[in-house]
Amino acid sequence: MHIEPGYLAPAKVMLANVTALGLLGAYARGFMKRPADLLRTLVAAFFFSLFMESFHMSVGASELHFVGAMAIYLTLGFLPTLFGFAAGLLLQGLLFEPQDLPHLAVNALSLIVPLLAVHYAQGRRLRETSRAIRWRTILKLDALYYTGVTLMVGFWLLIAEIPTPLTAWATFAASYLALVACEPLVTWATVRLLKRYEHTRLVDLCFAVKPLRLAS
Repeated sequence: MHIEPGYLAPAKVMLANVTALGLLGAYARGFMKRPADLLRTLVAAFFFSLFMESFHMSVGASELHFVGAMAIYLTLGFLPTLFGFAAGLLLQGLLFEPQDLPHLAVNALSLIVPLLAVHYAQGRRLRETSRAIRWRTILKLDALYYTGVTLMVGFWLLIAEIPTPLTAWATFAASYLALVACEPLVTWATVRLLKRYEHTRLVDLCFAVKPLRLAS
């Protein structure tokens, strides 16, 4: 989901910076009111960075990454995931991929905007109503999220200064079908494992799985 430096004009990168800061700023007040979310954000950033570095390859117009997005979102909550994605990208840029730092906001928006769509369309109700999470629920969340990611990459390529063939974006988008197929397994196993130990002090402190209910 990375957009390489040089694809976007500086003015468009600046607009992405303002947009990303505005989105994070809009949620910062609620975030600061919940001290437990700070630790969970650090956990989200760590696992997100670990997942991203564990598998990534160039495909078409961008890169295919193992993100673990729904595992992080369901077990840690919305705000820790939102800020954890941004912090994780910053951490990766500082430690592993300094060439990606100029497009930090661009790549963050590619992850954050789909997360907002998932949260307000489907995810929030899972916690507010204690609806049982079924296998197809996780599959639906993953499909919605990665559709959003590929559309965001398509948007950046559409407004890029470097022409990109539609087939290159389509190849990239199709590669994410593999994630939609395998990530629900990781998400289901992660939620199930943490629910088993949800009453332990460490899991209760670092994760937010108590409101979740798995279908039997």
